[in-house]
Amino acid sequence: MESYLVHKHFDLVTPDGRIIDLHPIDAKRKMATVLIEHISPAFVGYKIDPKLIFFNLKSTLAQLGMNATGRGIDWDIENHSVRVKVELEAIGPFAAAMLDLLPLHAFVGKLFAADDRRRVRDPEYLLRMFGRSDRKGRPLLSLGGLEGGTDLALEKIDGRTVAFISLKDGVVTYEPSIYTFLPTLAKALLHNFSETRLLLHLHHKWQEHAPRIVKQNDILLVRTAPLHIRTVYAHVVDSLLPQGYHHTSASVLQPDTVGSGDIYELFGASNQVLDDIPLEFYTLEPHREHVFFSDRDQLLSSLEDPKSLFKAFATAPLPENHLASVFVVKGTQMRDLTEKDWILRDPYKHDFPGLSHPARQALVVEKYIEHQPQFPFLRAIEEGLITSQGILLSRHFPTPLLKRMLCSDQVTRCLKRIYFQYASCSHDGFFSHEDRSMLIDLAKFAIPCFWVDKLSGQILQYVLRPEKETGMFVPLPLVEGFRKATLFGVYGSNLLEGTFEKELSLLLQGVLDMRQELSHPLLGKDTPLALLTGGGPGAMEVGNRVAKQLKIISCANIVDFRPKDKSVVNEQKQNPYIDAKMTYRLDRLVERQSEFFLDIPIFLPGGIGMDFEYALEEVRRKTGSGPINPVLLFGEHEYWKRKIASRFQLNRETGTIKGSEWVSNCFYCIQTAEQGLSVLRRFFENRLEIGKQGPIYPEGFCTVKNVSMK
Repeated sequence: MESYLVHKHFDLVTPDGRIIDLHPIDAKRKMATVLIEHISPAFVGYKIDPKLIFFNLKSTLAQLGMNATGRGIDWDIENHSVRVKVELEAIGPFAAAMLDLLPLHAFVGKLFAADDRRRVRDPEYLLRMFGRSDRKGRPLLSLGGLEGGTDLALEKIDGRTVAFISLKDGVVTYEPSIYTFLPTLAKALLHNFSETRLLLHLHHKWQEHAPRIVKQNDILLVRTAPLHIRTVYAHVVDSLLPQGYHHTSASVLQPDTVGSGDIYELFGASNQVLDDIPLEFYTLEPHREHVFFSDRDQLLSSLEDPKSLFKAFATAPLPENHLASVFVVKGTQMRDLTEKDWILRDPYKHDFPGLSHPARQALVVEKYIEHQPQFPFLRAIEEGLITSQGILLSRHFPTPLLKRMLCSDQVTRCLKRIYFQYASCSHDGFFSHEDRSMLIDLAKFAIPCFWVDKLSGQILQYVLRPEKETGMFVPLPLVEGFRKATLFGVYGSNLLEGTFEKELSLLLQGVLDMRQELSHPLLGKDTPLALLTGGGPGAMEVGNRVAKQLKIISCANIVDFRPKDKSVVNEQKQNPYIDAKMTYRLDRLVERQSEFFLDIPIFLPGGIGMDFEYALEEVRRKTGSGPINPVLLFGEHEYWKRKIASRFQLNRETGTIKGSEWVSNCFYCIQTAEQGLSVLRRFFENRLEIGKQGPIYPEGFCTVKNVSMK
């Protein structure tokens, strides 16, 4: 797969070949042996009926009146070369003079594999290319300009799409100076100069009123509007020309045709005026078709089916701890994936020397980047070898060191989605801080990321929280609801479930019912609800379970609490009631907590972790980094008094919270759902005294019977 990506040649053609032997047949014909080397291993001609392969003469020679007919092919597949017997025939005086000057080692043409499987059959395939351009602004397919032209008529004939290109009035002939140019042209062919056709045009003479009729033993040069081709090969259909007309063997227009392809060379004998040129088309390799992601109906359909994605990842080569990636641009490609299509890499560890050794650091980082299985695909996009838009399947989430490439202009044009199965090669399902930063960047660069999650059996999409620099992986059916949701949250002990499940359920059901009566920015009849916990057991499991039962989006910020040396943290396995999630490594525990961003926090009794979470909610309100919304404290008054009052009162007595005492009016101790709903209703109806102008409660929180209303 890698060698295929880095090869410069399209797979339907060989490179140009040079003459290694040349013998005369008669005054107008010579037999040449043409050696073609450095053929791509992916050349389609290796695998199809030899009758479908023909020699395509350089158009420079054809415009002088030369024709070429292949008489035999001798393959040397092991050395990626071939010898082709080619009969060269001169039609008219200019070609006869050129044939006499043609030297050994001149480059004269290439092989084209007219693979019937790649023939364009549906006109719609071409029509959707009109008006589109490549990354350099060049039309993908047009006649005369970016938007195409009215002189290009598409028809379906014998199961293939044929374009009839209208001809301009008049014909092309040559000025006498052409004879002095031919020796220079002969030397240019020795070096395979690519611009010889442009030099030939300097000697053209346009006869505007001459009839477009082919004559015996002469070449007819006709002209169309400038043709641009970037997405297909075009081939003149000889059988659809008028009787007596034949096109030279320079009959293939390559997909790098830009503003040329406007002169066609014909020979034969006829009294009929030629009006147009019939062209059929052959597709490029899927990754080079310049096809837009939105046009890939089969691929889009496959991506909507989780089974097809899990099946695609199942084709990745083993062992499973190795890095593996593949770039997919087509539905059939995804359906037919095999392990040979993937690029596999060993998960080597690299010791980065650090910024104190900048030169070594840069070198090691570059080597590490090039070792990643995604690198060949990204490099191929940057170099223009991949031009079709598609998706990247990666067993592990790509390393953040690839961010520079992933967010480059060229890559963002082609890379439309990233799918992965594991957050990390070394930490399984847990993202690093750098991973989460890159997820945010990719979201901003409009490259959606999807977790093909074995644990849940679902496809989860990374979704940024509105106006927050954080996001979560959300099941596809819940994405739009998550973006609009008001976020409740449950804090509490991972050791104790407590006895609050019934009341919590009644509280949240009451909020759902309350939506029909209110019109608050956080709660109205169309407001979805989500509930966020730490994703573990105990109180967290209670919260997620209640959310699932009420069909509220159940979310979790999950930390890697797996046992480690000298750890005094209980292992907290993920509870089974989670829809959406984000994961964190243990060294980012504080960062994880700062990314809850709850609209309405709910506290259940808990320990040290809950104490920290409570303090953080206080700080959010004091500093203005979070909204001044009510916080509900489920539990007995005495419990919360012992938790909160002494600290609040000491801070107040010592003056360390001077001017911030009002924070106490944000916390409400409740024992029942009814009490909680009473507080929330007053808040949503703007009747709750809360914030800097509100009362100060001496215990640091308010009981429901003491609630102050506006």
